[in-house]
Order: sequence, then C-alpha cells, then structure tokens
Amino acid sequence: MSIISDSLKRIKPSPTLVVTQKARELKAAGKDVIGLGAGEPDFDTPDNIKEAAIDAIKKGDTKYTAVDGTPALKEAIVNKFKRENNLNYKVDEITVGAGGKHVIYNLMMATLNKGDEVIIPAPYWVSYPDIVLLAGGTPIVIECSEEQEFKLTAKDLESKINNNTKWVILNSPSNPTGACYSEQELKNLSQVLKRKPHVNILSDDIYEHVTYDGLKFFTMAQVPELKSRVVTMNGVSKSYAMTGWRIGYAGGPRDIIKAIAKIQSQSTTNPSSISQAAAVEALNGKQDFISIRSKAFQERRDFVVNSLNSINGINCLKPEGAFYVFPNCKELIGKKDKSGKKIENDTDFVQSLLENYGIAVVQGSAFGLEGFFRISYATSMENLEKAMKKIKEFCESLN
Repeated sequence: MSIISDSLKRIKPSPTLVVTQKARELKAAGKDVIGLGAGEPDFDTPDNIKEAAIDAIKKGDTKYTAVDGTPALKEAIVNKFKRENNLNYKVDEITVGAGGKHVIYNLMMATLNKGDEVIIPAPYWVSYPDIVLLAGGTPIVIECSEEQEFKLTAKDLESKINNNTKWVILNSPSNPTGACYSEQELKNLSQVLKRKPHVNILSDDIYEHVTYDGLKFFTMAQVPELKSRVVTMNGVSKSYAMTGWRIGYAGGPRDIIKAIAKIQSQSTTNPSSISQAAAVEALNGKQDFISIRSKAFQERRDFVVNSLNSINGINCLKPEGAFYVFPNCKELIGKKDKSGKKIENDTDFVQSLLENYGIAVVQGSAFGLEGFFRISYATSMENLEKAMKKIKEFCESLN
C-alpha cells in the first residue's frame, strides 16, 4: 500500500517550475541556455522597499504577526484598493498570504466540497486545476480559442454553469496569453453571473499594473451587484519585482476571509514579518517606476511578437498585458527536427527546442491548449534577441 495520499496522486508538478529547473540543470552542466519559462520580472526590487525591510529587521520586527497580515499591511491594501480600483474594503475583509498562489490555495481549501465545480477558462495558469483538485473540487475547463483572443465569452460561460458551480476563475491580464478583458467584456460576463447568485468569482489581478497601449484596467468587483461574491486576489510579486518576498493578498466577503485565516492558522501561520513590512512600503511608497518598467516590457513585447510573426509556421497574437506571448506552432507539428525525431505535439516541440537550441519555453498543453507554447519576455533584450534568432533557426530546421 502506497504511503502517498490519493489527493496528491490527482495532481502533477507545476510544468513551469519543471521547465525552469531543467534549464537550471543544463546551465549547471555548462550548456548555453536562455530561460524563457519563468514568470518573474528581471528588474530588481526598488531600493525604498529593500530599505523598509532592513529597517524592520533593525527595529526587531522579527516576531510572529497576526495570522493573515499585520494591521499596517492590511490598511495599506485597503488604501490600494480604494485608490486604484475604487473598491471599498474594511480591514477584516482583507487577507495576506505567502504569495498569490498561497491565497488561492487557502481560498479553495476553505470553500470547496466534494462535487463542487470550478469553471476555469483555458489557456489557464497551470496551478488553477490542480489546486481545485487538491481541495476536493472538480475543475470545469472551457477552451477559449485563438480566434476569440483566448477570452471567455458570456455564451460559453452560461453553458457550463449548473447547480454544482461554486466558482469561476478569471485572470486578467492573463498568464499564459497576456490577454486582457476590457470593461465591457467583463460586464458582458457579469450579466450571466448576476443571474446565477450561487456562483462566486475569483479575480486574479496579479498582473494589474503590467498593461500596454493605454489599456484601462477593470476588475469584476467593480460591478456593484457582484462585489459581495467576488474575491479579488493580487500581490506585490509582479508589479514590484518582489517574487521572492512571497506576499499575496485578497479582498472579499468577510466570512470567506475569516475562513481563509482559519486554514492559514493551521498551516503556514503568518507570512514573513519582514516581507510584510516591505510590502507596506511597496503599496504606500512611490509608484512611478511601475509605468517605466511597463514601457520596457511593452518594447520587449513588440520585438518578440514581430520576431515570431516573421517565422514561417508561427503565428502570435499581440497581448495587452502581463509579460508573456502564446504563439501558435500547429503548422510545425508533424515535422522532424535535425536529429530525425518527429515532433508529435507541443511538448516535443519545446523539448527539442531546449535540447537542440538551448531555449527554454513551456508547452501550451500545460496551460490547457495544445499546439502553442508560452514565452516569458521578462528578461533582457540581449537575451530576447539571441532567443528569437535561435527559435527561428530551430523552426527553419524542421522538415
């Protein structure tokens, strides 16, 4: 009899982390590898945020805090939601966890029962379905095609809602596609959700500040009739280049927030006190660098999209946010690489690209849509220029 639990057998390791680790191993073995797999800004955490952490250490703020966040950080989050999203939350409607993934995990563990369904548009962030499975729920995946810009339509949403539906997960800007829902598109979805009062909404806004071309960000909790059913998740990882600090947060209904704290009290307890102090400064301090960095990301996006669309057999939509592109490689499936191996699917495509040309990307099937691959352009232009050249050489070598 296996000692491993049945619930763990239902899930798989994060494909993005697997690719990132494989790239690290090849680099350690002396191979020339450019990693385009990780969703991590290459910019450094701003100095004022680092100094806030150092000050916290010097002042002795190194003890346990309240389980789901310090009063100072919760107040900063309340102010952030009001200032940037015109959303009014009270302090007891805010939770803080060790990263956005932790907040989502706590939410699903606190709310799902066996038989509960969670609607997840695909392409999706790789962890959504597995977190739902771990929590005992059933992921209901709705495929959103390239033709509809990888976005969920009101018609498709309504067709999948039934009496077992407990949550709908929306991620805008999106990982892996960079697709963004406009205010009108979200309001179209809201018309369906208003008629389904038993359905709750998780809005994953972690890429809120990484948007392009003057896009006006809008989140589902801004629809007044739905706010009482929306949990709005965000964090400091992407906007403030603080991935390693591990601070995510959410605003939502008081009973759900309290349930999340109960889960957290029996698992991790509080997030790092030092990271929380740094996050207070991130949210309350100067914000001007965010637009500067987004401009740099936009320049990289334009270069990558143009480069990919110049390659025969590759088609790539131009995303409106995040720092990913999700190019279509279906025309190259079925061809052989230079070693004579047939490319049977997008997993073979990315493995051959890594093994033969040293470029690490993630297969589209990991995100629920076969025939694509994800590139993170959160790296230097020098790396991107080298990578695009090698991707083109790889695609041209297939026959």
